[in-house]
Amino acid sequence: MKNLEELFEHQLKDLYSAEDQLTKALPKMVKNAHNSKLKKAFEDHLEETKEHKARLEEICDELDIDPKGETCKAMKGLIKEAEDFLDEVKDP
Repeated sequence: MKNLEELFEHQLKDLYSAEDQLTKALPKMVKNAHNSKLKKAFEDHLEETKEHKARLEEICDELDIDPKGETCKAMKGLIKEAEDFLDEVKDP
């Protein structure tokens, strides 16, 4: 990155990727949660995440930035870790 504008654009895309990945992962967590409070927490978080993603889309639209094109490696790793844990769990 050559300047702060490029860094800002990169960060917006990274955040968008994180929220996008999370909107795809949280329904799996809801499905696998057996505790009603945990299930509700995942459902609530999913709705908040959808709102965050929509706000980022609005910001990028106003700035004429395509939010796609980056992959948030941190979120990818967190989701992978959660999926691995779900695969290991034998007793709900």
